[in-house]
Amino acid sequence: MAHSLSSKKRIRQNIKQRGLNRARHTALRSKLRRVSDLFVRGTPEEAETAYRAAVKALDSEADRGLIHRNAAARKKSRLAKRLNALKTRAAS
Repeated sequence: MAHSLSSKKRIRQNIKQRGLNRARHTALRSKLRRVSDLFVRGTPEEAETAYRAAVKALDSEADRGLIHRNAAARKKSRLAKRLNALKTRAAS
């Protein structure tokens, strides 16, 4: 158990920050799941709109430090590849 005031404050801050991080992680995963669902079931236009929202969310969370910037880049690259494949299938 913490004894000093500063360590008690740090514990309170950690609890608060953990809650924010969990909420942000959940929101990010929901956006990524929505994009994946639209790649399978939606139109290319809907998928592209969701893709742009997901990329924006990935960039902001990477800037915030929630996920590593290389992890965000990897996810964006894989989503872009799937989006391009969807557009190619729809065009042909």
